[in-house]
Amino acid sequence: MIPLFIGGIGMQEVLLIALVVLLFFGGRKIPELMKGIGKGVRSFKEGMNGMEKEISPENTDKKEE
Repeated sequence: MIPLFIGGIGMQEVLLIALVVLLFFGGRKIPELMKGIGKGVRSFKEGMNGMEKEISPENTDKKEE
């Protein structure tokens, strides 16, 4: 069996995790959960881009003058 991820998680483990999530949250709450996760990831990426802009060499040169 070929692992899907670096950690060695195979298809059976992924299906088991999906089944547990389905049982835990129910079918109706999963779209809301995914929407919340998507917003969190988007916010994290925007924060990382903001940090890159603050750390860029152009900004550090201006602060030294």
